Amino acid sequence: MAEVTIIGGGLAGSEAAWQLACRGFQVRLFEMRPQKLTPAHKTGYLAELVCSNSLRSKEITNAVGLLKEELRRLRSLIMEAALASEVPAGKALAVDREAFASYVTDSLLSRPEVEIRHEEVTKIPEEGIVIVATGPLTSEALAEDLRRYTGEDYFHFYDAIAPIVFADSINWDKVFKADRYGDKEGAYVNCPLTEEEYYRFVEALLAAEKVPFKEFEKPRYFEGCLPIEVMAERGRDTLRYGPLKPVGLIDPRTGKQPFAVVQLRMENQQATLYNLVGFQTKLKYKEQERVFRLIPGLERAEFARFGSVHRNSFVCAPRVLEKTLQLKREPRIFLAGQITGVEGYVESTAMGLLAGLNAGRLKEGTSLVVPPRTTAHGALVHYITEADPRHFQPMNVNWGLFPPLEKRARKTKRLPKKERYRLMAQRALNDLDSWIKENGLLEGKFRC
Repeated sequence: MAEVTIIGGGLAGSEAAWQLACRGFQVRLFEMRPQKLTPAHKTGYLAELVCSNSLRSKEITNAVGLLKEELRRLRSLIMEAALASEVPAGKALAVDREAFASYVTDSLLSRPEVEIRHEEVTKIPEEGIVIVATGPLTSEALAEDLRRYTGEDYFHFYDAIAPIVFADSINWDKVFKADRYGDKEGAYVNCPLTEEEYYRFVEALLAAEKVPFKEFEKPRYFEGCLPIEVMAERGRDTLRYGPLKPVGLIDPRTGKQPFAVVQLRMENQQATLYNLVGFQTKLKYKEQERVFRLIPGLERAEFARFGSVHRNSFVCAPRVLEKTLQLKREPRIFLAGQITGVEGYVESTAMGLLAGLNAGRLKEGTSLVVPPRTTAHGALVHYITEADPRHFQPMNVNWGLFPPLEKRARKTKRLPKKERYRLMAQRALNDLDSWIKENGLLEGKFRC
């Protein structure tokens, strides 16, 4: 009899099943493919990659490179499969899609603890420990059932994401802090545009190349959440009466109201990340770099996340999830993968690993665990559970999510970025190793 039920055989579900099997738990893994294909998937393999074949950077000084190293140290099946099916891609880890998915599928089929059922699940089992790892294409039937446990308002089928830039890439000499109609320095960073700068920006925005919608992503825009280029198509002055309106803002350098203003909102408590307010977009990533760097103060902006509008099922994690990835209303149910509000193959895998780890601990009656916030796993968990629920959107792992280095770890006031990231990665791996040992995560009945 299964001790844990997993719904969804993507990266997160497969990783969760592996972690449980390695610890001797009986797992029933439901994957509806190939009996029923999604609009994006083409095969019946577990862990099929539907977009890029790249798992991004291998460099330890890159946040996703660190996350991959943490996964490797936690004995991740997905990382094992990726390394076994790697194809040349410079500093990135890219894989042969079929070899990768085949490796994951064969590995789980070989485990006597894992039962794989190719059936669609439309309702969460009423009893027992369950991991929901159905990904960004969660069926409407299952999503509707999940609402019973999360609350009606906490499930999203489409996300409209604005870009996020690193604070240290902003040209602070060209911007000013102020709230609209505020007398004092406020929370928003304001990028003032002259008339010439504004119209040059609008023309570039209208001419920029956009990502076409997939067949299953037919746009269903809300008036309050339109892509910025769609607003611009309604007229050259639409933006300066919308998200770029300057009303109530005075540039302290000129003493006047600018012609238009792009506002940046703080994304995290450390003020290392800033969100471009109202800039959800379908522009291609390179086009976002080119066009948004026309904004005064963002000439050399570095992006922690690009904007997007696409089909993506996810919960408002800060409202519904514990740091253990359990639902607050129903602790026997765990969420894993992109449905938690992370973006990316590697990030989804990480949430699957943690969900599997904690589901097993719940079953055996031992205390559940949360990785240190200084680790890539911990930084992601902290983001999805502690972000402002009013503005919550999916996120890739990036250095802006990590706590800054302690002062004693710094040799100078301003370390070079590469060195700062190297020290943060070193701290993360040291803390991860200690966490693994303190909780006996790879000891006892662990067999992988």
